[in-house]
Amino acid sequence: MNVVVLSCNHHSAGLEIREKLAFPSEEKLSLAYAHWQKQHPESELVLLSTCNRVELYAAADVETQRLSPDHLIRFVSEFHNLPSDEFVSSVLYHHGEKAVEHLFEVVCSLDSMVLGEPQIVQQVKEAYRVAHVNNACGLLTNMLFQQALKVSGQVRTQTKLSEGRVSIASVAVGDFARSIFNRFDNKTVLVIGAGEMAEETLRYLKDEGVRNIVVVNRHRERADALAEKFGGTTDSFDNLDNCMKRADVIVSTTGAASTLVDYERFRRVRAESDRHPVFILDLGAPRDFAHEIADIDDNVFLYDIDALEATCEQNRQNRMSEVRKARQIITVQTERFMQEFYHRATGPVIQRLREQMGEISRNELDILFRRLPDLDSAERAAIEKTVHRIINKLLHPPLETLKGEARSGTPHGLLDAIRRLFNLTD
Repeated sequence: MNVVVLSCNHHSAGLEIREKLAFPSEEKLSLAYAHWQKQHPESELVLLSTCNRVELYAAADVETQRLSPDHLIRFVSEFHNLPSDEFVSSVLYHHGEKAVEHLFEVVCSLDSMVLGEPQIVQQVKEAYRVAHVNNACGLLTNMLFQQALKVSGQVRTQTKLSEGRVSIASVAVGDFARSIFNRFDNKTVLVIGAGEMAEETLRYLKDEGVRNIVVVNRHRERADALAEKFGGTTDSFDNLDNCMKRADVIVSTTGAASTLVDYERFRRVRAESDRHPVFILDLGAPRDFAHEIADIDDNVFLYDIDALEATCEQNRQNRMSEVRKARQIITVQTERFMQEFYHRATGPVIQRLREQMGEISRNELDILFRRLPDLDSAERAAIEKTVHRIINKLLHPPLETLKGEARSGTPHGLLDAIRRLFNLTD
C-alpha cells in the first residue's frame, strides 16, 4: 500500500502560483477526478483546494510508479494546461508516514497561515465529501481521512491551540469593539477603503450581527463590489465627513501616503455630531487617522495596527505553547495509524507464515514424541518450548525486515518472495 501527497501551499508558493493550480469549484473538481480516474484507475485521490493550499492525496493498494512526484506533477500540468516548470519548484512531495503526518498537521491547523484557525477542518471535510461524490475514494483514503478528522477533534479538545484570536481583524472586532458595544445589529459601520483587510474585518462584523454598512473608496466600482458582497451601500469620498458623523464603527484601510483624517477635521466632525461612542479601527500603514484624535472626547476609541498587533502576538505566543502538545498527539496517532496501515499490507502474509511454521512444528513434535514414548510431561513441555523459541528466532529477522520495508510503502516484491520461498497459499 502506498499513500502520497503533492502539496503547493503558502509556505512553498505565492498566491499567483496557488491560484493557477487551484480547483476553485466543485465542477472543476469533478472534471479533475474524472481525468485522474481515466489515467489512474487503480488509485484513490482526494483533492484539497483552499486559498492557502492545493494538495493531492493519492493512495493505491497495488505496486505502482504512478504515485511518483513526476506522475503527479504531470497530472496537474496536463489538467491545468500549465507547463510544469512554472510550478515544479513550488510543490512539496511526501510519501508513507510523512504524508500521513502532513495531513494530520494540516487538519489540526499546525500548517495553517493562522495557527489554530478552525476553518481548515470544514475544508478537509468538504474535500473528502466531494471525493466521495466522485467515487474517487477507497479503503485507504477512507481510513486516512476518517482518522485525520478524529485526530483534529482530539487536538481541539485536549489543547488550547484554537483559543485566543490571532488575526488583526478578529482581535479588533472580538476583543476591542466588543469591549465598547454589547450589540452590533443597531450600529452603523463605515468602511474607508475596499481591500482585503476591509473585507476580512467586515466578515467578522457580519458574524457579530452588523446590518448597516457604508463603504467609501476613491474608486467607486471597488466600493460597490465590496458593499454588494456584504449587503451594504456606498457613498462618495467627498461625503466622508457626513458619513463619519453617523458612524458608530469606522474601519479605515487605505494606508494613504499622508494622514487621511487629522485632528482638526475629526474635531469638526465630532462637534457637528451627537458625540455618541465611536470605535475607530485604523488598519492603514501609514495610519489614516491622527493618533491625537483619541483625545478629542471620552467617546472616541481609536486603535491602530500596533495596538492590535500586540494583542495578536500575545495570543500567538499562547497558542505556540500548545503546539508541542498538539505535535505529541499527532506523533502518537501517526504511529498508530501506520501500524494499522502496515498490518493491512503485511499482516496476512505474516499470519500465514506463522501458521505454517506452527503446523510444521506440531507435526514434527508429534513424530518425535511417538518415537520417545518415555518422555514425561515436563520433558515434552521443555522440548516444545525450545522448538517454538527456535522458530521465533528464525522468523524474527525476515519479519522485522518486512515490517521495516513496509514503512516506505507496500513491499510487494518482498511479500511475493516470501510467499514463493515458503510456498504460502491464501
